[in-house]
Amino acid sequence: MIPCVALSRRLLNPGEEIVVSTRTHAKALVVPVLTGVLLLALGVLFSVGAPDALTDEPIVVGVVWGAVVLLVLWRTVWPALVWASGSYTITDRRLITRHGVLTRRGHDIPLSRISDVAYERDLLDRVLGCGTLVISDASTDGQVLIHDIPRVEETQRTLNALLHGVHRGERPGAEGH
Repeated sequence: MIPCVALSRRLLNPGEEIVVSTRTHAKALVVPVLTGVLLLALGVLFSVGAPDALTDEPIVVGVVWGAVVLLVLWRTVWPALVWASGSYTITDRRLITRHGVLTRRGHDIPLSRISDVAYERDLLDRVLGCGTLVISDASTDGQVLIHDIPRVEETQRTLNALLHGVHRGERPGAEGH
């Protein structure tokens, strides 16, 4: 069940194996992509439908298209970079989260500290096949919510199977997960 390997294998400890590697569901890109299409359509509409007095002035056209390009970068390209840079990885030893484009942030939770794994799915999540993974651990934060995980039920079952082995004292991953 490794749909994408978003975490570099060089960040793993010796003998550690990736069990699940994923990123946020692609639904996070729907609004940014639609925004980009709308902005480009508005730029074309201006170029084609604006009075000739405006479109004959190169400075006006340049300012409008410059604004369109900046808005597309801000509202479409940047969210896509944020989406692509985030990853959630479950190994046979820990849960690893990484995100950030310019400043990378990471959080690792050893499987031995996880006490419960649940998931939540609203109607749209059920239609799209994703959901929120709710991980309870022994930290002061109590719960870690990982939103919009593809195949969240399968991920929850896989993590529970790993935890079952950890809490029984088995070597994590020994059952071939």
